[in-house]
Order: sequence, then C-alpha cells, then structure tokens
Amino acid sequence: MISGVICKELVSHGDERGFFREVIRESDPLFVEGHFGQWSHSKMVKNVVKAWHFHHLQTDWWYVPIGVVRTVLIDNRPESTTFRAKMELLMGDPALDREARAVCVKIPPGVLHGCKVLSDVAHLFYITSEQYNPLDEGRLPFNSEEVGYLWGEGVLTVENDRRTFIPPHCRI
Repeated sequence: MISGVICKELVSHGDERGFFREVIRESDPLFVEGHFGQWSHSKMVKNVVKAWHFHHLQTDWWYVPIGVVRTVLIDNRPESTTFRAKMELLMGDPALDREARAVCVKIPPGVLHGCKVLSDVAHLFYITSEQYNPLDEGRLPFNSEEVGYLWGEGVLTVENDRRTFIPPHCRI
C-alpha cells in the first residue's frame, strides 16, 4: 500500500434489469478530506497508456465502470513513510477479467499515476479536488528510466505522455 491511497470496494445491487452501484459519497473515508473540483470522463482503446502524471495540490478519485485497466501508482513524496512504494491493481469489470476490481481509488498529491487499457475499450471516470490547472499537473514520460516501469510492447501514447513537465511548485 501507499500512504494516503485508499481503495473503496464497490457493492453492486443487481437484478434482471442490470445493477446499481454507488461509487462515492462525501461522507466516505476516502473523500472526507477532499472537495469537488471537476468530474471528467476518458474513453480509451486497447493498449493506450496514460502515464506518468502527478500533482502538487490535486487529489484524484478514479473509477473504471467499463472495461479493464492496469493502474499503477508510485509514491514520489520523499516525506512519505511509503516513499518509492509501488501499487498495481486491475480496475474495472470482473466479468471481463476475474482479477479486475470494481473500486474507487483515491490518489493523493505527489503520487505518480498511470494506466494501461487491457480490454478492447475502457472508460475512466475521475473526480479531482481542483479544477484543471496545467501548472499543477506534472508529467514524466510513460517510459521514464527514472520511474523504471515497463508497460509492455505495442503501447499507444500521445506526445503529452512522452514528455517531461515539472510545474514550478512540484518536486520530482
């Protein structure tokens, strides 16, 4: 585990019509110290890699309702008791991969985060504690030697995930 990262296991209530799943409440332990800034939705295709991102101020809450992604978190906060610790989890639909978990994950500031789509398509819904601010979002290339994580062959990336950007107030 990484200090400050919380995985909330989600409960589905199903019947012949489908299911209902509550994702997050403001009273949830993973949300009580946060506040709402923005809600976003990302649709991605197989082998897309989005990494490495980190923030100085912003907390993220990730949820994958459709598809399966490998989420990787690395603690990059020197003051943290779990500095350099790594977490990997499969997020998404257990019907597509029995190791996938229906969870909502809290990603605190300073934690490097990224994902790779393992299914044909995946949707990532995420809440952030701040509205988008390009000066708060740091980036390291998905294949950064400094991070040392291998996403595998044939990955799909865009220029933003192949560059380094360290915002003025962020450490790396």
